[in-house]
Amino acid sequence: MANTNAIEMLSDHSGPIKLLQLPEEVRFSLRIDVSLIAKASKALGFKLPDQIGARTDVETGYAAMLGPDEWVIKTSAEDRDSIASAFTKLYKTTPHSLTDISDREISILLEGSEVTDLLAIGNPLDFRKFKVGRSERTLFDTAQIVLHRDRDDSFKLDVWRSFFPHVWGMLIVGNRELAVKM
Repeated sequence: MANTNAIEMLSDHSGPIKLLQLPEEVRFSLRIDVSLIAKASKALGFKLPDQIGARTDVETGYAAMLGPDEWVIKTSAEDRDSIASAFTKLYKTTPHSLTDISDREISILLEGSEVTDLLAIGNPLDFRKFKVGRSERTLFDTAQIVLHRDRDDSFKLDVWRSFFPHVWGMLIVGNRELAVKM
């Protein structure tokens, strides 16, 4: 487990969009045949979404379907061991892969009325079609990200640690450019 003090929490308010590096989160990557998601949902304790881009939100986190046989699951630190144990038991009868990817990614919160303008500097999505409650694997410039829309003016962007400096730098520059435009 990475030392949470090793990464300084960053924030930037030099433009119209609030940018904040979020604290580390517990995340799992689940790969399982879509025909078996009822069994996986039972092990998880809530229903996995069954459409790519859909997300199921629960009190302790969420599950988002990123591909035809792939989900990302965010949960509380308290639930980490129980989820891992439930899926270990499930593996005896149901082939799947559950991998703890908590240390792989850093999350950035983006909030503000012009948030889609900022994201558009490095992302090709049509944000008019990207509804609240969706999660998508996409790109920001050349870096693979997972983008979550939590409100009309709020997104969470998950990026691999190795790409974080590049993405963070682009967001800061874009945010400053939006401030000049105003």
